[in-house]
Amino acid sequence: MPNMKATLANRLNQDLKKIQPNEIRAFDMQVSQIPDIIKLTLGEPDFDTPEVVKQAAIDSIANNDSHYAPGNGTVAVRQAAAHFLSDRYDLQYDAMTEIAVTVGATEAIYASLTAVLNPGDKVLIPTPTFPLYDPITLMNGGEPVHLDTSATDFVLTPEMLSAAIAEHGDAIKAIILNYPGNPTGVAYSSKQLLELAAVLADTDIIVIADEIYSELAYDSEHRSIATYLPEQTLVLNGVSKSHAMTGYRIGFIAGPAELMRTVGMVHQMTVTTPSNPAMAAATVALGTEAGRRATLEMKSVYRKRRDYVVAEMRRAGFNVAVPDGAFYVYAGIPTTHNTNDREFALALAENAAVAVIPGSIFGPGGEGYIRLSYATSDAQLQEAMTRIQNYMQQVQEVSE
Repeated sequence: MPNMKATLANRLNQDLKKIQPNEIRAFDMQVSQIPDIIKLTLGEPDFDTPEVVKQAAIDSIANNDSHYAPGNGTVAVRQAAAHFLSDRYDLQYDAMTEIAVTVGATEAIYASLTAVLNPGDKVLIPTPTFPLYDPITLMNGGEPVHLDTSATDFVLTPEMLSAAIAEHGDAIKAIILNYPGNPTGVAYSSKQLLELAAVLADTDIIVIADEIYSELAYDSEHRSIATYLPEQTLVLNGVSKSHAMTGYRIGFIAGPAELMRTVGMVHQMTVTTPSNPAMAAATVALGTEAGRRATLEMKSVYRKRRDYVVAEMRRAGFNVAVPDGAFYVYAGIPTTHNTNDREFALALAENAAVAVIPGSIFGPGGEGYIRLSYATSDAQLQEAMTRIQNYMQQVQEVSE
């Protein structure tokens, strides 16, 4: 009799064999059991959700807002998202036909890539970057093409982009730009975006602009590439990072109606619609002055934490550029230590009880780096910096 389990396994989606479990979560779980561990691993804001936002969710429940919303989200939350994009970034989208509200930015990534990819299509992915783009591309039969930006200060240059287009040609369906970036915190200036847009304008490549950290740009105003390529761009955003609402799971996609018809269909077939209380909360977060002020208050604290962590990590001997946005520091391990980032991160957790994420998890160009999240309390950050500095000094003394 044939081995039924083996037969069944061969009947499953074979593209899923190309995918590894979420390595950020896996490493976080691996070190979480270490006693007294300080975790600087996940992109999880430590702030409470603003009171006015929480009250909107409470009111939704109290008012029996318990029936199916339209597939692309309530009219109110889509209008709030349109207001948010117009008010912050001067982007104009029709709430009825050009915006879909998703279950977090994660679903926004999934719906966007699923809508545009056919088997064999290639997706340009500048790295190091958020590692979710690869598996979703592979799940849809696509092929990730990594563009290592470590030699250009983690910025995709028009020369690199032109070379990739020349090499892969019409097989390229999309490019993913994540900025301010996770893990590097790098943002793109208007000039840099204009130069990339000039290259892409001569193609039919779809730009998936993951701008979930747009509200946490510290030293200059965020600018979207959709400003320059509106007909080719899908803008992804949400309230998780900007309003400390990760558990509410509300993101959104904005783009030209022609693209959004297919994106919206994938979204509706996947999740039907997000939950009403969460959308009510996001409506206040995105559409009111109170929501805007709450973000500005959080950003002010993040900026101070960024400056503190950069200074302290440099004091410990790491090579650190000041991140433009998000809430991560991407630190180069000094050559006086073990620059295998996975081994270094594990040793740091085991010997100093500080958990960070190995840089190579974020793709080519991340080797020899570690990512620290400063979305945690000042007290935790201060203790973590002390432990890291002590550990680095001890290792240095032993090596001498």
